[in-house]
Amino acid sequence: MSDALDTTREFLNAHAPFDRLEPDALEFLLPRLESRFYASGERITDPDAGPARRFHIIRQGRIRGENPSEDEQVSGKAWELVPGESFPIGALLGRRPVHTVHRALEDTLCLELSLEDFDRLRARSPVFNDFCSRRLASLLDRLHQGLIAGQLGHSGASGQLNTPLGARVTREPVTCSPDTPLRAALTTMRDQKVGSIVAVDGEGRPLGIFTMTDLLSRVTLEERPLDTPLRQVMTPDPIALPDSALGFEGIETMADHGMKHICVVANERLVGVLGERDLLSSHPLTLDRLVRGILRADAVSTIADHLREMPRLIGAVIHQGAEADQILRLITRINDHATRRVLTLLRSRHDIADIGFTWLAFGSQAREEQALTTDQDNGILFRCEPGQEDETRERLLPFAQGANQALAECGFELCPGDVMAGNPECCLSGAEWERRFSRWIDQGTPEHLLKSSIFFDLRAIDGDSGPVEKLRSELLHKTAFNSRFRRQMAANQMRFRPPLGLFGEIRSGSDGINVKLHGLTPFVDGARVMALAAELPATRTHERLDQAVSAEILREDDAHDYHAALRYLQMLRLRSQQQALAEGREGGNRIRPEELGALEGRVLKEAFRQARKLQGQLAVQYQL
Repeated sequence: MSDALDTTREFLNAHAPFDRLEPDALEFLLPRLESRFYASGERITDPDAGPARRFHIIRQGRIRGENPSEDEQVSGKAWELVPGESFPIGALLGRRPVHTVHRALEDTLCLELSLEDFDRLRARSPVFNDFCSRRLASLLDRLHQGLIAGQLGHSGASGQLNTPLGARVTREPVTCSPDTPLRAALTTMRDQKVGSIVAVDGEGRPLGIFTMTDLLSRVTLEERPLDTPLRQVMTPDPIALPDSALGFEGIETMADHGMKHICVVANERLVGVLGERDLLSSHPLTLDRLVRGILRADAVSTIADHLREMPRLIGAVIHQGAEADQILRLITRINDHATRRVLTLLRSRHDIADIGFTWLAFGSQAREEQALTTDQDNGILFRCEPGQEDETRERLLPFAQGANQALAECGFELCPGDVMAGNPECCLSGAEWERRFSRWIDQGTPEHLLKSSIFFDLRAIDGDSGPVEKLRSELLHKTAFNSRFRRQMAANQMRFRPPLGLFGEIRSGSDGINVKLHGLTPFVDGARVMALAAELPATRTHERLDQAVSAEILREDDAHDYHAALRYLQMLRLRSQQQALAEGREGGNRIRPEELGALEGRVLKEAFRQARKLQGQLAVQYQL
């Protein structure tokens, strides 16, 4: 008996989540597991057998999940389970019959636990309960922590970007009145050994901040006397975030505004000041230096030099626990700064000062989902008098084409499909854009559907955002009342299928899997279809999923799984691009599943299953 328990213990220690069970929970589990043999072809669970009564862990062999319905290939409910995997958790939690037949594909041995002991184990073990409640997300947390630990060793920095800002505050803020003489404020900064001081009102609310940068630019260079009141040289209305905001929100805010410090408040009262190094303490490259370098660049080549530092900075952010979608937003924020600076540098070279126009981003930049390597998808929306469209366009095109080339010098590849502002078809007045979108929606040709998947994600990067929001609102209104076009869009999102075989096994070609096309695209396209159907204003894929739940067109449980799968695939692509850049080669969208570990391979298969499930839901909804 002891030898059998030791063998089972060794097996469980090799598979998640059992390898992380608390010692007392493992000791509770081991003697209660029963081994049972199933011959090849034998049914293990059946929807007709009533509510599930036993928890199964596959010890040897393989099990196939068979959906009794005919649409299992689009439903995402056909799969194959291998040793270490368990079932049917959802049915046990819901006290219901299983939805699928589990059948042994070969002679199979399972370790089984009664429903009563399954419940008792969940009560004993937070690790097991978390796994049962949010299986994919739990595995991803484990995987993410493992990757961070492997890269950081025992630095203790992992996860700090997803801890509240209040937890990062380690000292009382140094404050003064806005009427404090500059000499007194500087003396306080010297004595307290700080690089900033915050001017507050009588209730402790921040009114302004004075930093060493302000000392140089507003005092020393302007030769201000030291009896000057601080309010005359401080930066007024400092950006403040609540103490409950996450560390990454602080990093995002710094990137948005090109600042070194943020105020942390509780009930509007100042409780601390954090600098970038308080949040990104493990890397010498600073976000402030990168962003400020871009904002102050006087040449395109200088912008390009700063952008080449981005992979190192993003590596530091990844190592400190940021989620994939947070990282993509940060990359996009920095790319937005670079785009705006390029446009500023080029404007003076062209006679366009009297033209009102907005620089548009389409595709991944519009969704704030840009990775480390990306191409351009952009355009211009200009304002002019009726009948002046061609003349205005002719004046803008040289500027737009120069901007496209300058952005290419910065590392943003030219779009192979010529979706760029320098293309006359992408440099249009607001009325022309509206007519074009209306034509695509009304006609819905294959070419129109392909363009819609790019152009229907749009965002203003530089210039007045009002006309863009008006165009987006009209677009959503038209698609919400055109069921034929939405059905065509839903059918079009099936063109890239997750690489899963008949029973859910991963299929990989000789050159691996394009994780962007066959992993990310099903989620991006599916969320877009839902947004168009319900007039959801969001552009980011994760936000669209959340809004779909609020609109009651997507179940919250499904959305949680889609979020988890999408974040994993986004991180997988980021890692692949990091490796490609480090090795000096192109690409980075392809992965080889056989090079992943057992846990990561299991997560990848589940992520692809979720992508197929989303496609299946849309197929059923639109009767495809």
